[in-house]
Amino acid sequence: MSNVSMFYGSLKKIITAPLVSFVLLISFFFTSSAVMAEKISVAGIYTQPIQQKWDARLHLALQAAAEAGEINYKYSEKVANTDYVRVLREYAQSGVQLIVGEAFGISREARKAAKDYPNVAFLMGDPFKPSGDNFSVFDNYIHEPCYLMGMIAGSMTKTNKIGLVGGYPIGEVNRLFNAFMAGAKSVNADVEFKVTFIGSWFDPPKAKEAAFAQVEAGVDVLYAERAGVVDAARSKGVLAFGNVNDMNKEENGAGVVVTSALWHMESAINHAITQVKAGTFKAEDYKQWTMMTKGGATLAPYYGFADKIDSAIKTQVAALSEDIRQGKFIVEINDSEPKSSY
Repeated sequence: MSNVSMFYGSLKKIITAPLVSFVLLISFFFTSSAVMAEKISVAGIYTQPIQQKWDARLHLALQAAAEAGEINYKYSEKVANTDYVRVLREYAQSGVQLIVGEAFGISREARKAAKDYPNVAFLMGDPFKPSGDNFSVFDNYIHEPCYLMGMIAGSMTKTNKIGLVGGYPIGEVNRLFNAFMAGAKSVNADVEFKVTFIGSWFDPPKAKEAAFAQVEAGVDVLYAERAGVVDAARSKGVLAFGNVNDMNKEENGAGVVVTSALWHMESAINHAITQVKAGTFKAEDYKQWTMMTKGGATLAPYYGFADKIDSAIKTQVAALSEDIRQGKFIVEINDSEPKSSY
């Protein structure tokens, strides 16, 4: 072979190698993008009507993902615990890739079903640990903004008596009440509390009556963990603080609800969807995705109360919010049942 031929052969290799690498890179990029762009099928299974605030947050997050073109979404609501595993299995057998729901009270049965469908990802509300390879858990960790609300409530009460009306004394409610009470005590050592559980997740008339009784006992600020409490606050001319959803906007709370501790499931849902699409979904605790650091919990705006809250308290709340987001201040998680103090 002549020197000229050898020269052109070497030159061809020099030019071709990077070109081939570039083509392969582009191919990989578009292939990966196509895979990530594909919609996955997701099912939501809810024990309550989707109007019930806890299930509503899951439903809204999944709806948002569907509207963004990330998923195909279908759901079942008002599924009793006795039917829950049957519905869960039906969805798993239908070919959905991700099931989002709640396993409170049926945790053992739900985990057993998940083992039978290893190719389906499960993201379930559950107070226990993740299970196997495909059963991830989450819970409602909005205790951080509840602490901030408590600070504001403690500064606004005139009678030094605050009422809290909740569904059941279980961990996910107890931690919110305990944080709220701790926040109030941090700014007002004289504040006392009335705590009532109505024994239902959705009974607005019963919650309203419980709130009425608390106001009769001297309460002038209410924590509305359940629907119906805001109506009572309006009727009695007292202040209220909302829970999970923005009760000022969504439950006719204008002029009554000072602010609300908001729960956002979008971050958690999007994390699960991304993992399922990438084939990397694993059993993990999504706790961090429902807290302030990852945007899973926030404090709602003050709306018409912005000028009615003491400026020093607002400054303190703003500073503490930032400390919480940066991990400089930790709000204690206390799942023990809170008690009335008077």
